[in-house]
Amino acid sequence: MKILVLGSGAREHAIILALRAEKAGHEIFVSPGNAGIARDATPVTVDVLDGGAVTAFANEHAIDLVVIGPEAPLVAGVADALRERGIPVFGPGRAAAQLEGSKSFAKRVMDAAGVPTGRAVRASTTAEVESAFDELGAPHVVKADGLAAGKGVIVTSDRAEAVAHAEHFLPAGPVLIEEFLAGPEVSLFFLSDGDTVRALSPAQDFKRALDGDAGPNTGGMGAYSPLPWLADRFGSEQAFVEEVTRDVALPVIRQLEAEGTPFIGLLYAGLILTPAGVRVIEFNARFGDPETQVVLPRLETPLSDLLFAAASGTLEDQPDPVFSDDVAITVVLASEGYPEAPKTGRPIEGLDDAESVEGVRIVHAATAGPDAPGGSLLATGGRVLNVVAAASDFVTARERAYDAIGRITLEGSHFRTDIAARVAK
Repeated sequence: MKILVLGSGAREHAIILALRAEKAGHEIFVSPGNAGIARDATPVTVDVLDGGAVTAFANEHAIDLVVIGPEAPLVAGVADALRERGIPVFGPGRAAAQLEGSKSFAKRVMDAAGVPTGRAVRASTTAEVESAFDELGAPHVVKADGLAAGKGVIVTSDRAEAVAHAEHFLPAGPVLIEEFLAGPEVSLFFLSDGDTVRALSPAQDFKRALDGDAGPNTGGMGAYSPLPWLADRFGSEQAFVEEVTRDVALPVIRQLEAEGTPFIGLLYAGLILTPAGVRVIEFNARFGDPETQVVLPRLETPLSDLLFAAASGTLEDQPDPVFSDDVAITVVLASEGYPEAPKTGRPIEGLDDAESVEGVRIVHAATAGPDAPGGSLLATGGRVLNVVAAASDFVTARERAYDAIGRITLEGSHFRTDIAARVAK
């Protein structure tokens, strides 16, 4: 197939690597991509927020499938423009993408569908925020209602800090004050063609910047898959997946279909396992980052078949995806100052040495080509690289990942040393 992938981060690189691993001879284009992605796909210049421009490119180059990686083009309605011209696209239209674009919309849909989630209060003023804190108690959970690049959520017992976070986002619109839910978190992806869903394998990510879940919230500092400890509570990982499919994914997909806004693409369910049962923390309308980097390497079913079936409305003809018994972990290498004020433009060394470690792939999140011939790649953002390691067990996967990341040099960079440490024990 001729496939166009929109996006520039590690999620998009992981998708492209999975498509390449099929050895099906796909011709893959990417816009805008990054220096690492450019080794595995052909970079092209298309305004990814302009549905007309993306549609024109797809028609001109006879693209068979468009895969939209990040959330911004989805909320901008790029998928709608493509579907209007009959071009298969993996990604929901603007209306359905509000599951991620508006926390209030997501809460309304969950309520209508009977999906288990925490209580929430919509607040438009500081006084309403304070009142919601009084009602729901501490710790305080504050969420920006719109897109915030993974930085719109705070969970804290410090009321002043919570108020300050809310006031930062209030000029742009209301915020959501939510009930605090305690328990381990799980990310579970669902492919959807608007009425049928197929679940992928669960993963767990690490949002805090520092070891021991300390420090500020980030876009994600690492992840692992599968989650063997789910068997302790649910009997098996498969039983957990079946419960979430029945109680969360299908009700939401059917509710959106009934409202005339079918969800076609990737439904990301952010879940928490409370003493009272599984609860939804949030939905995203695209593959999660960094969880994608550990889920897709374990996928044995051709990814292109699944994406095209979802885009073309034939997912019911696809059996449940099959995954390897191997485990995968990813450790994120971040720039100095991330997440508050990352230092960019610094050279990266040692990538070939790192990738020589058995079972390791380097997935690029924010890199650019050298500024001179023969020079080093440069870091262009906060989360720069993902070191992804696969093995038959978590102990070996962790050894490989940390061996590899120790071979990479980026001045001032940092990473967590405890990714998947508990499950490895």
